Amino acid sequence: MKSVDLPFTNYPLNSYPAEKNKVLVDDFRQSVNFFQSDVIFRNYIQHSFSSGGLSYMKDKLEVLGKEAAGRMNELSMLADKSGPELVKRNHLGETTNEIRFHPSYWELMRIAVKSEMFRVKWEPALRAEFKNEKQGLGFMAGYIFAMSECGQYCPLCMTDGVARLIDLYCGEDDKTRLMPQLYTDNPDGFFTGAMFLTEKTGGSDVGANIVVAELQEGENYLLNGEKWFCSNANADLIFVLARTNSEVQGTKGLSIFLVEKTLRSGSKNAIEFIRLKDKLGVRSMASAECMLKDTQGKLVGNESAGFKVMAEMMNISRLHNSIAALAVSRRALIEAYQFLSFRTTFGKNALEHALVRTKLTELGALNVANFYLVWRAIRALDGADNGNERELNLLRLINPMTKKWSAETGVYITRESMELMGGLGYIEDTVMPKLMRDVMVLPIWEGSGNIIILDMLRAMEKSKGFEMLCEEILLNATTNADFGNWVKAELDLLILFSVDLKALAQDEKEASARTFFEQLTSLFQISLLIAALNEESKKWIVPALGFLKVKYVSGELKKVKPLSLEVVKGLIAWDF
Repeated sequence: MKSVDLPFTNYPLNSYPAEKNKVLVDDFRQSVNFFQSDVIFRNYIQHSFSSGGLSYMKDKLEVLGKEAAGRMNELSMLADKSGPELVKRNHLGETTNEIRFHPSYWELMRIAVKSEMFRVKWEPALRAEFKNEKQGLGFMAGYIFAMSECGQYCPLCMTDGVARLIDLYCGEDDKTRLMPQLYTDNPDGFFTGAMFLTEKTGGSDVGANIVVAELQEGENYLLNGEKWFCSNANADLIFVLARTNSEVQGTKGLSIFLVEKTLRSGSKNAIEFIRLKDKLGVRSMASAECMLKDTQGKLVGNESAGFKVMAEMMNISRLHNSIAALAVSRRALIEAYQFLSFRTTFGKNALEHALVRTKLTELGALNVANFYLVWRAIRALDGADNGNERELNLLRLINPMTKKWSAETGVYITRESMELMGGLGYIEDTVMPKLMRDVMVLPIWEGSGNIIILDMLRAMEKSKGFEMLCEEILLNATTNADFGNWVKAELDLLILFSVDLKALAQDEKEASARTFFEQLTSLFQISLLIAALNEESKKWIVPALGFLKVKYVSGELKKVKPLSLEVVKGLIAWDF
């Protein structure tokens, strides 16, 4: 039989260039501390916070930054691949109804507690000392933490919201008893929080909720019914919406109750976990379907005013959502940038290719714009919490704006960063697939895109947020000769369109609002970059401004008449 020479057989094995058979060049390196490496973040906090606040947080951020780039990364990958398990019964057939976590989950929780992301804003002495910037100081740690672990940042977000509601609406007895468990620096005594809001029948329309609460005595009620999507289901402290009078429909009939996992007697409260949600992402933490069966709860605030109380928790959650979107997309971008910096393709370093640089310019500009938008919203919350009416009105509009924009562009930045790494970015050995799965939930949580559009419309009609936002855009723009006149001209067009928008019929108003708010957001971002210019920041702000201006003028602002339901059904063409 005649032998056939395969192409590789002519290549002597002992001369195979193994030293060239590598994905990255030999001197590859990556960040060992996310806090130290993030020049944008360090520049911003240096110019935006007091020396006392920075002095208090700096050492903690140094430690957290090192953990996030190192040990946290391994723990996060483990927690993602070894998610929580529901244990309904023990070996004796006794109902246990417990959620078990991989040890990596609890190690991540310890790191979070030690970062003092909650202690700096809720411990009484620190809260008083840093009252003008406590939200920002706490979110500093949240930003670094979420760069490494987004899944567990959800329970931490809920915990902050629970602390806010207890602080604003609960009596002194409950504050004294529960708040120390939320701001403790001892991981073994730390309580986490949750809100049980969503039901099958309602979804985003919480006014359709049907869970009921029956008065027992005083402020104590028994709750019955099913909650459909309960994130951080194993929380120690839970705020639950329920109806005390089923005849009162809509959100006006909802009251809110504080439910404790463990009753004062030491016994478990009656919450049955039906099943855990099998989620696309954020797999490290437990989301569940929960049945309330004579579950004990305490009325918080006035009866039938529950949605107003819950809105406070949703508002702080939206800022956490924005920080998570910023952090995850920043991490994805950095992973791609580090990879490309040491990758040789077509005979030269990957960054030397024009198309690679063009894509990084786009993603980098979007990341920079989101960074200043998110931190402006956080600053507005600090101002509002300290009685600044202007910041309160501004927050009413820019909080949902920031949530929507950071989440949607965060998904895009993450996906495009994954593509920049090629096939390797798609492999589960790397962090990129986890980032992609985790970031996908952020446009959905705390108000999906359409809900946010409606919320911003209400904010325009019921607050002075739009007027104050326009004033800030104009004030920022006038400080810059290169962009000031252009920004003013574009703002004038938006203001004119806003008059037409308010006068439209509701259907046309809703359909036309998306493009209007997207352009308003972009113009606000550009103005924030102008305001943030300094000798160091111009390195990233000037190229970002150039990109964002070109992107902005390519848009088109127009009225939109929505299609009828019948036409839409014909367009989709799907029988079922």
